[in-house]
Amino acid sequence: MTELISPRRDLPRGAVLGADDLVEAAGHPVGGGLVEPDYDPRLTNEDLAPLKKQSWGSYNIFAFWMSDVHSVGGYVTAGSLFALGLASWQVLVALLAGITIVYFFCNLVAKPSQVTGVPYPVICRSVFGVLGANIPAIIRGLIAVAWYGIQTFLASAALDVVLIKLFPSLAPYAVVEDYGFAGLSALGWGSFLTLWIVQACVFWRGMESIRRFIDFCGPAVYVVMFLLCGYLISQAGWSAIDLNLGSVTYTGLDAIPVMLGAIALVVSYFSGPMLNFGDFSRYGKSFAAVKKGNLLGLPVNFLVFSLLVVITASLTLPVYGELITDPVETVARIDSTFAIVLGALTFTVATIGINIVANFISPAFDFSNVSPQRISWRAGGMIAAVGSVLITPWNLYNNPDVIHYTLETLGAFIGPLFGILIADYYLVRRQKVIVDDLFTMSERGAYWYRKGYNPAAVIATVVGAAVAVIPVLVKSAPGMHTAAQYSWFIGCGLGLAVYYVLATRTALAVRVGDGSAEPVSVG
Repeated sequence: MTELISPRRDLPRGAVLGADDLVEAAGHPVGGGLVEPDYDPRLTNEDLAPLKKQSWGSYNIFAFWMSDVHSVGGYVTAGSLFALGLASWQVLVALLAGITIVYFFCNLVAKPSQVTGVPYPVICRSVFGVLGANIPAIIRGLIAVAWYGIQTFLASAALDVVLIKLFPSLAPYAVVEDYGFAGLSALGWGSFLTLWIVQACVFWRGMESIRRFIDFCGPAVYVVMFLLCGYLISQAGWSAIDLNLGSVTYTGLDAIPVMLGAIALVVSYFSGPMLNFGDFSRYGKSFAAVKKGNLLGLPVNFLVFSLLVVITASLTLPVYGELITDPVETVARIDSTFAIVLGALTFTVATIGINIVANFISPAFDFSNVSPQRISWRAGGMIAAVGSVLITPWNLYNNPDVIHYTLETLGAFIGPLFGILIADYYLVRRQKVIVDDLFTMSERGAYWYRKGYNPAAVIATVVGAAVAVIPVLVKSAPGMHTAAQYSWFIGCGLGLAVYYVLATRTALAVRVGDGSAEPVSVG
């Protein structure tokens, strides 16, 4: 059970809130936070304050994960696992194990934000300090900027297919060598900037518009995926389905390291949205609704999607004479302009969906947390959008080796942040949060630590990230290539262990509370 001080000043100190009271007190779309008179403006705006009303049900969380999974990036990542040289059942076991780990960890990180009604960077104030929370916020924000650019690029590639099919005269402008700048073709730039603007417009309309958008995106991709799969089956026949996309080269005990690597890759792929899932769980009606949505959206949904991916990809071999693991390219081979346009546009919309929920909203909150009075939620999102162009994301995700390197590097920095948050909330503070102290600069506040920073959390972050990133940087050294696959787990484990020791057994031990207020139980 989580204990917290009520953010509602109309209730007396020590009052006991029930679940219905919390829903009434806690949050709605962005800008719907309850700003108390004594909240410090240097830490507060309506986007960061505890929500007045929480209205998301299980389906909204389920749709969030569908939007996160059903993208070109998700398709390519799932398909790549079936080409590792494992038998199909081994890959499915690895996929299920990886996504179950993600499900378990998402539930852990969801609870503190759902109960308090505050986003990820604000709940981090209880761990890193009211000023130190900017450290994880900036790290997560910069990572989201990179992913935002990558996903926009993948979606723009699908749009390129549509444009060339409808207007064949544009084909020469898709050649980087003839019409290119900074590694992207002229047509690619046009598609990228078009989708960049579209996403910004959806984001600008606010959280409720985003919720309605993602409620549509995930199911839409399922419709197209089933249609595409049905079309290929009609061309090749049921007997052509083969769940092994490549030759099986690992059997018995030799397959275990490869399976473990596949599990690690799944966790790394979801490590970003998993870390800041509190940005979304804060809108949940109840923690039970969030958990149910996670169950449907992660283990159940991801397994069904992965099966669809491998069946569709395996049928490209008998139909087109080669294995195609990119859904956009598969759609482009169909002899129907309507089918190509429908399929490519659907994958484009789906990728926009994951981009907004996973990589636009996070930096919006993260950058706003740095200077709440100067940077609103919308301004934070636009900072991320501009940064996503400057990093030329097409150079970060242009081949399998670069994909794995990118995931491993990001995992090394995200892992410690996750481990520290979990260690503090569940092991050190025993699920106790003083909400009002998240918004005060008073030195008597529970989260002031040392000048607003918690040295234990900062040290644990540095140690965890530094150790985890070493194998990624020196993959050519003996044993380092294998260790690099587990950068997220290394960082998470080290961050959790180092923080727990520093926070409970050293001179840096944290205060669980200032003793001046009675915590109130929230059902």
